[in-house]
Amino acid sequence: MLSRLQIPPYLIGVSTLMLAVPVLPAAAQDFDLGTIVVTPNRAPTDRSKVGSSVAVVDSEEIEAQSLPVIVEYLDLLPGVSISSPGGRGAEGSLSVRGAPRRYVKTLYNGIDISDPTNTQVQTSYQYLLSGGIDRIEVLKGSQSTLYGSDAIAGVISLSTFADVEPGIAHVIQGEGGSHGTLSGSYGLRAANEQSKLSLNVIGFRTDGISSAAAGTERDGYENITFDANVEHAFSDVFSVFASGLYIDAEAEFDDDGAVPGDNPDNTNFSKQLAGRIGFNLNLMDGRFTNSVSLQGFNIERDIYSTTYGPYNGTFEGTRVKADYQGGFEINERLALQFGADYEQQNAKYADDSVGSTPTDDSFHQAGAWLQANLQPVDNLHVSLGLRHDDHSGFGGHTTYRFTGAYLIPDLGTRLHASLGTGYRAPSLYELYAGFGTGNPDLQPETSFGFDFGVEQKFLDERITADVTYFQLDIDDLIDCVPTGPFSCQYRQIAGTSRQRGVEASLTYAVNDWLELGGAYTYTRSVDQNDMRLPRVPRHAIGLTAAVRPAEKWTLSATARANIDTVDTGGAKLDDYLLVNAKLAYKPTEDSELYLRAENLLDQRYQTARGFNSPGFSVFAGFKAKFKP
Repeated sequence: MLSRLQIPPYLIGVSTLMLAVPVLPAAAQDFDLGTIVVTPNRAPTDRSKVGSSVAVVDSEEIEAQSLPVIVEYLDLLPGVSISSPGGRGAEGSLSVRGAPRRYVKTLYNGIDISDPTNTQVQTSYQYLLSGGIDRIEVLKGSQSTLYGSDAIAGVISLSTFADVEPGIAHVIQGEGGSHGTLSGSYGLRAANEQSKLSLNVIGFRTDGISSAAAGTERDGYENITFDANVEHAFSDVFSVFASGLYIDAEAEFDDDGAVPGDNPDNTNFSKQLAGRIGFNLNLMDGRFTNSVSLQGFNIERDIYSTTYGPYNGTFEGTRVKADYQGGFEINERLALQFGADYEQQNAKYADDSVGSTPTDDSFHQAGAWLQANLQPVDNLHVSLGLRHDDHSGFGGHTTYRFTGAYLIPDLGTRLHASLGTGYRAPSLYELYAGFGTGNPDLQPETSFGFDFGVEQKFLDERITADVTYFQLDIDDLIDCVPTGPFSCQYRQIAGTSRQRGVEASLTYAVNDWLELGGAYTYTRSVDQNDMRLPRVPRHAIGLTAAVRPAEKWTLSATARANIDTVDTGGAKLDDYLLVNAKLAYKPTEDSELYLRAENLLDQRYQTARGFNSPGFSVFAGFKAKFKP
C-alpha cells in the first residue's frame, strides 16, 4: 500500500515512449479513419475530414469497462480532468484543457442540460449515469460559432442512439459490491427501416464513503434515471424525432472548510426533466436539409445543511430553446450550413435564512450562424464559420471559427488545426443575485483559442498516434470582488486566464487478442494573476489495455496518473496512480458475467484537499441482451 505515491521516473519514461513510437509511414492506402463524428460540424462527418480536435468513446469501450458514471470515462481522455470532494455523488469539478466546467457545453441526446440556477451555468456531471449511453464525443476548443454561449473550452455530447440495430432487443444489467453499492438497468432497443427507439431505466445507490478525510460517517448517493429517444421517417423527405430525460438524485455531503469534517445532515436533492422534439425536411434529393427542434429543461434542487445552523435552499430553473439548422450542398467541393436559435432561461431561488428575499429572474438570447465547408484542392478540407448573438442583458456579440484538415493518403498522415473565438454569457446569479452581489451591467467573458497537430497511422493502420498543441486565452473575466467584510459583487476584472498544453494519444491493435492505448496531457492553466488554476494536473497519463486470452474471456485494465496538481490557495496535492481492471466471461454472444476492481493499488489520494476518495473496491455484475 502506498499512502503517498511518488511516480517513478521510469513510468513517465515508458508512458512517453509509448506515445512517441517512431512514425513509420504506412503503405499506400485510401485514408479512412472509419469514424463518423457529429459535434465538430453539427452533422455527421468523416473524422478524417475534421480539423477540430475531438475524442470519442464508443459502445465497445463503454462495455469493456462497465463504469457506472460518465465522468469516469471522461477522466481517461486526453485534455479532460476530473476532481471530486468525496465518492460518487459528490459535487465535483471538470476541466477541459485546463478550463473549468462553466466553459463547457454539455448535450444529452441534443438537449442542453446545464443548470441555470447555479452560480455559473454549468452541468452537474455527478448525476449522469452511464447506463444506456453508447457514445461520448468531446469536442475541444472554442466552439461558440456553432454552439453559442458557454462553449469556450468545448462541447461534451452524450448519445443513447449510436448502437441501435434492426430488430427488437431487451437489455438488462446489474451490479453490486463495495461500499454497499447496488445498480441495475433495463434498456429497450428497436429499429426497422423507418423507425428507431432507445429507452433506458437506470437505478444506482451506494452507502458511500466519508467525504471528509478526517471523518468516519458515510455519505450516501441514490439516483434514478430514465431516458427515451425515438425517430420515425415517413419518407426520404420527412422524419420526426423526440427525446426525453428524467433524473431524480439525492447525495449526502460533508462540511467544507480548512479541515473538512463529518456532517450527517447535509444533503443535495436534484430533479431534472428535459425533452426535445423536432422534424427533418430534406429537399432537392437530399442536397437541401432542414431540421427544426424545440427543447425544454427544468431542474428543481434543494439543499439542506446544518453547517452554519439549519438551512433550506430551494432552486428552480428552466430553459426553453427553439433551433433551426439547415444545409445546402452547392457541389461536391462546397456545402453551406446555417442556423438560428432562440433561448430563454429562468431561475427562482428561496431559502429560510433571515433577511432573504425570494428571486425570480430571466433573460433571453437569439443567435444566427453560417458555416462554409469546402475542399479547395484534393485532400484539403476547410470550414469557415461566423455567428452573431443578441442577449437581452448585454446586447450583441460575434464569434468566428476556422478549421482545416489535410490528408496525405500515401503516408497515412493527417494534419489538423482549428482556430476560433467563444463567449460565456453571465449567469442569472451573476447578473441579479441579491444583497448587491449581482451586477446587471456585466458583459460576457470572451475567448480566443487555437490548436494544431498531426495524426499518423502506421503498421498497416494498426497504430494511430496523434500529437496536438493547444492554446486558449479567456478575457473579460467575471469574479466576485469583495465590497465589505462579508460581501462581494460580480464585476469584470482585468487580465487574461491562459491555458497552454500538449495532448498526445496512441492506440495499438497488436493482434486479434491484444489492444493497447495511451494518452498524455501537459497543461499549464493560470488565472489573470498567473497563479495556477486548482485541480488541473500539470501531467496526466492514461493507459488502457484489453486482452482476450480465450474465446469467451476478456481482461480490461486502465491506469490514470495525475502528477503535479494544486488545490485552492496553491496547496499541493499528492501525485497518484489509479489502476482499475475488469475480468469478463461471455457464456453466449449476448450475455456477460464480470468482476470489476477499482483502485487496485489501494491508493490513499485526494483530488480535492481534505476530501477522501474510495480505496480498493470490488464489484460483480452481469449484462444480458434478449431478442424475441
